Amino acid sequence: MRAPYRAALAALALLAAPLLVPSARAQETPPLPNVSWSFEGPFGTFDRAALQRGFLIYKNVCSACHSMNLLYYRNLSAIGLSDAQIKAIAASVQVPTIDDSGQPAERPGTPADRFHAPFPNDTAAKAANNGAVPPDQSLLVNAREGGPTYVYAILTGYTDAPAGVTVPPGLFYNKYFPGHMIHMPPPLQADSVSYTDGVKPTLQQEAHDVTTFLTWAANPNMEERKRMGVKVVLFLVFLTGITYAVKRRVWADVH
Repeated sequence: MRAPYRAALAALALLAAPLLVPSARAQETPPLPNVSWSFEGPFGTFDRAALQRGFLIYKNVCSACHSMNLLYYRNLSAIGLSDAQIKAIAASVQVPTIDDSGQPAERPGTPADRFHAPFPNDTAAKAANNGAVPPDQSLLVNAREGGPTYVYAILTGYTDAPAGVTVPPGLFYNKYFPGHMIHMPPPLQADSVSYTDGVKPTLQQEAHDVTTFLTWAANPNMEERKRMGVKVVLFLVFLTGITYAVKRRVWADVH
């Protein structure tokens, strides 16, 4: 390549470099934060207090946009709520029904009802959310790579866009979201809810609690599976010991 052409290309590269840096910075996604969960590991269990605080956040904040179609109100007994509490929570929503004359009507919810959905259909959900349908949260944690830590990161990852990056109208900048432009506005902020157990509702605490609740919702049998797994392992260890002892006894006289 002739020298004049090489000089021209070098000049173009220098001119383009400042334009490419913000774009590259905008594309970078930092590693997920290091978060500790009570349910991690083979002996991990759900923190019932965190589950109840997380449900409070879902009920008061998330349920305005997100459904949980796979959960029934009666399932809340597993997180430590009493029958009276569950009945009161269910009765606080109106459930579509058909009256005695065959006309559409509404009635107070019961523990046997599914969690109340915020929108009657996807069209209504799109109209209320800038054309995006908020995902159902029943299995959300299992459907995202990174699981609960990814969900926690998204809830705490809202920040100002880097210099030179323009956020289109209706979108928000989130450093952990792929591409960084997300339709969902920041759902949580400090003191979004009032906890009754003395825990301070910081943004990080709220995100941790609601993610714990969402993990339980997606894996309600996790603790039972872990207990069964431990029993199976202990049984296999015992069976291995018995097998070895029998082998020693049967072949003891063989040289």
